[in-house]
Amino acid sequence: MPHRLHRAEPPDHAVALALGGGGARGLAHLVVLETLDELGVRPTRIIGTSMGAIVGAAYASGVSGKDLRKYALERLRDRGRVMALLLQARVGKLTDLFQRGFGNPVLVDAEKFLDLFWPEAVPDLFEELSIRFSCVATDYYARCDALFDSGPLVTGVAASMAVPGLVRPVVANGRVYIDGGATNPLPFDHLDGGNEVIVAVDVAGGTVETPKFPPEPMETLFGASLIMQGAIVAEKLKARAPDVLVRPAVDGFRGLDFFKAKAILQAAEPVREALKRQLDAAIGAAERGLTDARRRSS
Repeated sequence: MPHRLHRAEPPDHAVALALGGGGARGLAHLVVLETLDELGVRPTRIIGTSMGAIVGAAYASGVSGKDLRKYALERLRDRGRVMALLLQARVGKLTDLFQRGFGNPVLVDAEKFLDLFWPEAVPDLFEELSIRFSCVATDYYARCDALFDSGPLVTGVAASMAVPGLVRPVVANGRVYIDGGATNPLPFDHLDGGNEVIVAVDVAGGTVETPKFPPEPMETLFGASLIMQGAIVAEKLKARAPDVLVRPAVDGFRGLDFFKAKAILQAAEPVREALKRQLDAAIGAAERGLTDARRRSS
């Protein structure tokens, strides 16, 4: 069983964490979480979108970054077992293509998927997590992002990861939700309003070397989503940036490269030192600002 971390009293300038969407590239979040554990930094708040929501919720349940890495590698090591679990999480059957024009035999039920793949330590409710956690989905008909931060955890995270064409939309509270990456792939803006140092982890990826062959249809669908997410993040950063922005070097991996977990984690290793440098500088600046403010008020 993964061991659980103990909740610590937050410092004057605590850390709030935003984990972005990016499919398999989001496995790089585990390196960031391991680094925070090594530094003894316990986030006071975590928010995630899509893959960032899946990883963020598991970490907020009290499982260490190291144990999450071990759990992910063990789960993804057996390709046959993973495919069998995915079949259990399917919504439809092959005959749906012929019996119903809108049927999709590969569509996944996200709530079933999470029940099958999450660590046992993950609780049922947002309120039962050891770290305050929220996740972002997209309200399909309202055409805007939607925040989940209470009630059934699996419903909120399922809504956040409901990638069109791959995962069935989630109906909750009378609304229809799809992947949060459609509107807010890196939701650090929802952390504004506190005195935390905001750390955002962007794994949507940038440009890659042109391959010899075009992508397969399913990868094209997911890749188009990542391109859109990158454009949204770029525009958000023009308006406002988080205190710390880290981008693991996972551009060369496809969104569905989950069986390349070891390679993704290895590629993300340099983010450790980048995060340590940036976080040290950001906390130092925040502490100096707090000291100056106290002097002015005295």
